[in-house]
Amino acid sequence: MTRICLPLALVAGILTTPVFAQSFDFGDDSSEWANDGECDDRRFAGPGTSMDSGFVADDVGKDASDCRRLLEEGKVYVWQIEDARAATQCATIDFGTNDGEWANNNQCDDPRFEGPGAAEDLISDDISRDAADCRRMCRTGKIFLRDYQSVSAQP
Repeated sequence: MTRICLPLALVAGILTTPVFAQSFDFGDDSSEWANDGECDDRRFAGPGTSMDSGFVADDVGKDASDCRRLLEEGKVYVWQIEDARAATQCATIDFGTNDGEWANNNQCDDPRFEGPGAAEDLISDDISRDAADCRRMCRTGKIFLRDYQSVSAQP
């Protein structure tokens, strides 16, 4: 008799992702960026998101086909604040400089972060360019890493 042992996390992922994908409200495809091969909905994180171009609050729930497909392929995951909180170590993050257009406006404009202290629109030009705001928001528990499963906080 052959025994097959799969890591528990792999088994849990195999068993829950399709069920979750069926019950999650992905929305529709009304975004200007829908069906472009990237998930443009900031409720998601991971390598299949549009982090390189940024996230716009108006795109939440408007890129359903891309996000559903990428979730099923394991290229994105639903961003969970408690998981992000547990993974974010503010003291180890290189927040960069304060030379961004929106630096020092009491919101974190760096798209590497998400949470109630993050700006509504996040663009790649602001990566590592709003250090004071992001550091303060991180230390006070108002932002956390977006891609806490696979991306380092280094610029």
